[in-house]
Amino acid sequence: MAKASDGPIGESGALGALVADAARRKGPPPVHLWNPPFCGDIDMRIARDGTWHYGGTPIGRPALVRLFASVLRRDPDRFVLVTPVEKLGITVEDAPFLAVELQGEPAAGLRLRTNLDEWVTLGPDHPLRFDAGPGDALKPYARVRGDLWALVGRPVFYELVAAGEVRAVAGRDMFGIASGASFFPMMEEAEMEALDGPGVDAALG
Repeated sequence: MAKASDGPIGESGALGALVADAARRKGPPPVHLWNPPFCGDIDMRIARDGTWHYGGTPIGRPALVRLFASVLRRDPDRFVLVTPVEKLGITVEDAPFLAVELQGEPAAGLRLRTNLDEWVTLGPDHPLRFDAGPGDALKPYARVRGDLWALVGRPVFYELVAAGEVRAVAGRDMFGIASGASFFPMMEEAEMEALDGPGVDAALG
């Protein structure tokens, strides 16, 4: 895989300063508390498959990607990399993270691992949501932090569905995913029962 050279990332004044600031910090940076001036967009993109690109080239160093991800924030109008003194806009094609592994049991709590090795337990702080995708297929997302979400990969989505159950929600029987004390409705039970094999594939995207 092609790699972005260390030079362009380190030599970019604003981006280099951001990397240095993030590297000095211990623990998750409090990006939600920072309100620096917007310093423009940079040529950084998170592809639909979760791969980070800089200058059109994939960033091949996982540690550097995790560093950038630690200072990523979703503002009302854009995704930004932020420090106490500046913020830089980047492009995100879908969601900034991808959920790639599922562990746990519904009663005790289901845990998801992102493509950047961050674990979250589905619940009030990390809910699931189901959006409409192409052709009315469902696109599941799990909240990682702030307003940053992970697209649940297809294999993991199938595992979630296999662990699903039916509960009454507002007087309707809903099929959904339980995790600890939380329940995330996906569709009405009758809709789920009406799906055959190909229909399930289509509904799950």
